[in-house]
Amino acid sequence: MCGFVGYTDLKNEREASRPLLAEMTKRLVHRGPDSDGYFVEGATGLGFRRLSIIDLVSGDQPINNEDGSLVLLCNGEIYNYRELRNTLQQKGHVFSTNSDVEVLLHLYEDEGVDFLNKINGQFAFVIYDRKQKTLFLARDHFGIVPLFYAVMDGTFIFGSEIKALLQHPAIDREVDLTGLDQVFSFPGLVSPRTMFKGIESVPNGHYVLVKNGNV
Repeated sequence: MCGFVGYTDLKNEREASRPLLAEMTKRLVHRGPDSDGYFVEGATGLGFRRLSIIDLVSGDQPINNEDGSLVLLCNGEIYNYRELRNTLQQKGHVFSTNSDVEVLLHLYEDEGVDFLNKINGQFAFVIYDRKQKTLFLARDHFGIVPLFYAVMDGTFIFGSEIKALLQHPAIDREVDLTGLDQVFSFPGLVSPRTMFKGIESVPNGHYVLVKNGNV
């Protein structure tokens, strides 16, 4: 299953806290009991909990590209990764793992966000571009894998489950009454609405780009 969490200060003024990130990531241990991993640089922090399925030995996350300029966290599975991997290797890309999700990094290197049209799978992921200082998050076409985010107190906060986001001090724990009404009226919540005001679910087949302080 796996799970990830992260946040960044949109004004790039406050540094990310490793202890806070660890506390947020701890709330996802049931999704990934096998290992954890972290990336903290300046105002941005990422945390991951892994359930090992493909590439048990070298598939821990975060995963970097060849020059370390991109950082990936992914919860899910890329079904056509072998075909994509072969094509990328023929172009000269060098892989550091046998994980299915590493293809996302190298596709992004070549095509930017447009590579989403090439992948088949169930996934939620974030790619942090260290050179451009951007975060790129995406959710699969049918919304099989969850992905949530919030913008509060000048901070962009995201993760696989709301309970991880709630550990961040910037999050207001306030019930969204429309979301509550949806729970009683419909089979479930209608994305992007959630039970918490200010916390949104990334809609199926959508991506979020955080760049230059804008979401």
